[in-house]
Amino acid sequence: MNIIKTAVEGVFVIEPDVHGDGRGWFMESWNRREMEKRGLFYDFVQDNHSYSAEKGTLRGLHFQKGASAQAKLVRCVRGAVFDVAVDLRKDSPTYLKWAACELSEKNRRQFLLPRGMAHGFLTLTDDVEFLYKADNYYDRGSEGSVRWDDPVLAVAWPEKARVLSEKDAAAPLFDPLARYF
Repeated sequence: MNIIKTAVEGVFVIEPDVHGDGRGWFMESWNRREMEKRGLFYDFVQDNHSYSAEKGTLRGLHFQKGASAQAKLVRCVRGAVFDVAVDLRKDSPTYLKWAACELSEKNRRQFLLPRGMAHGFLTLTDDVEFLYKADNYYDRGSEGSVRWDDPVLAVAWPEKARVLSEKDAAAPLFDPLARYF
């Protein structure tokens, strides 16, 4: 397993070891012991699975606030996405910086995000299935979002989003006075 640091503190790209033969391939998508050997301690309690039908679908930028904040391990198992983590931790040395990674069924990469990140992705293909583990349970009352195209965050999406939920289209702009985390 190859673990690659990004420009955002605590965000990593994980390239699992993939073992293939004439039958296909096998990989470990999560091994707690191996991650802890590398100083990454997560206790995942919830798995989520989403499907997006159309290329250009954007989901995000979402987060859970307060005691409901979530660390995530995300991956794309069908199709491809441009995945983004934005650091909203005011005390972080990488506050307001973002990291991105293409995740796809072909590269089998994963993105590991600590608590305090706004997260989102843009589908690069039709028929995308996206999986993620979270280290805290979803709490509707603690959810938050920031507009995907907020000029302060200035995420360099590879293309303009074409499909958005009403909630994501109406997400607020970043508030510099807010303490998100």
